[in-house]
Amino acid sequence: MAWIETIPDDQWDDGLVGLVDGEPGRVDAIMAVHSLNPAGMAAHQAVYASAMRGTPTLRKVDRELVALVVSQINQCHY
Repeated sequence: MAWIETIPDDQWDDGLVGLVDGEPGRVDAIMAVHSLNPAGMAAHQAVYASAMRGTPTLRKVDRELVALVVSQINQCHY
């Protein structure tokens, strides 16, 4: 849970809901912290999408594996 003020995702307007994949009550905290700044949320989503598209030499499954290992090393729980 975020320690900063957020708008509960079940109270998001259509503009916020359209920026993330997920349903109310199931939005990752890393995205919910952007709820007061939709432009920041859109930028975060764009960086993530770009990183996961990657290069033609690295398969999607390989990028997901790298993300998993890095998250485990950083002790991320999302």
